[in-house]
Amino acid sequence: MFKTIKLNTLKCCGHKTLAMPFLLIVVILLHTLNASAQSDRKLTNQLQGLVRDFNGQAGIYVQDLKTGKEVAINADMLFPTASMIKVSILCGLMDKIEKGELQYNQKLAYKDSLLYPGEDILGSFKNNDTIQLSKVALLMITMSDNTASLWLQKLVGGEYINAWLAQNGFEKMRVNSRVAGREAIRKIYGWGVSTPREMCRLFTLIDRGEAVSKAASERMVRNLGKVYWDENALSQIPPYIKTLSKSGAVDDSRSETVLVHGPHTDYVFSIITKNLKDQSWKPDNEAWTLIRKVSALLWHYYEPKDKWQPADGIGKYMLNE
Repeated sequence: MFKTIKLNTLKCCGHKTLAMPFLLIVVILLHTLNASAQSDRKLTNQLQGLVRDFNGQAGIYVQDLKTGKEVAINADMLFPTASMIKVSILCGLMDKIEKGELQYNQKLAYKDSLLYPGEDILGSFKNNDTIQLSKVALLMITMSDNTASLWLQKLVGGEYINAWLAQNGFEKMRVNSRVAGREAIRKIYGWGVSTPREMCRLFTLIDRGEAVSKAASERMVRNLGKVYWDENALSQIPPYIKTLSKSGAVDDSRSETVLVHGPHTDYVFSIITKNLKDQSWKPDNEAWTLIRKVSALLWHYYEPKDKWQPADGIGKYMLNE
C-alpha cells in the first residue's frame, strides 16, 4: 500500500497541491508518458488505412525492437494460428531436449499411423523408416510439414507445450488439436490459437536467446531463418536481410509473423486474419495481398532510404504463382 504524503503545504506554480499518494502520482505520470511514447501513431494510421476495407477480420501487432514503439490493431484478439503454432511445438521440443528427456539428433522410427494426408515430405516415408529428430524439427519449421509437426507434438505432448507457454507468461497462445479439454475451442480456432501480440513476443524471446535457453534459442533462430514458404511477407523484404518467420494458412485464415534485422532497425510484426470472404488459394487472395502490403509498408517505413523492390518477373519464381 502506498503511504500518503501530505503535500498541502507545498506549492507548485503558486498553487497549493492536494494531498495525494506521492508514489501514485509518479506511477500515473510514468504510465501516461510510457503509453504515449510506445504508440507509433503515424504508422498506426498507415496500417489502419490498409485494413479499413478488408473483407474479414485482421489483427496486427508491430514493435520497433530498438525504440519499443508499437502498433496494435486488434492485437489482443484471438485468432487461429494455423501452422504458426508449430513455433510453440518447437519450443516445447527444445525444452524437453534441454532437460535431457530427448536428444536433438536421436533416431526416430516413422509409423504409417503418423501420416497426415497431403504433400508432406514425411508422408512419403515407409513404415519403420528412420530419421533424426533434428531433421523432423527442421521439416516442421522450414517446410511446415504437417506430418512432422504432429509427430513432434505427440512426442512432446500438447499439454506439455501448453504448460511451457503458461509458465513463460503466454496467457492466450495454446495448442488446441489433440489436447484434452480443448475440443470446444478447437472447433472455433483449429490447431492453435493466439493473438498477434503474443506471436510477436514468442519470436522476440527466441531472437533474444530467452526461450528455453540461449543455446536452444540459437538453434531455433537458425531454423526460423530457413523458411521455404516466402511468397508473402518475406517477398517484400530484401533476400539479403536476416529474418525469422513462420506463416499459417487455412481456408478461413491467412497469417504470418516475421522478425526483421534491418541495417538501421530491428522490428517484429504479426498479421493474422479470420472470417475471410475470399477463401481462394490463388496468389491474389485478399488476405495474402494484405500481408504483402503490410510487409512492404513496414520495410520502407523502417528503412526509408532503402530503394529495394522485388525484381521484375519474380512472380514466376514464387511458390503460389
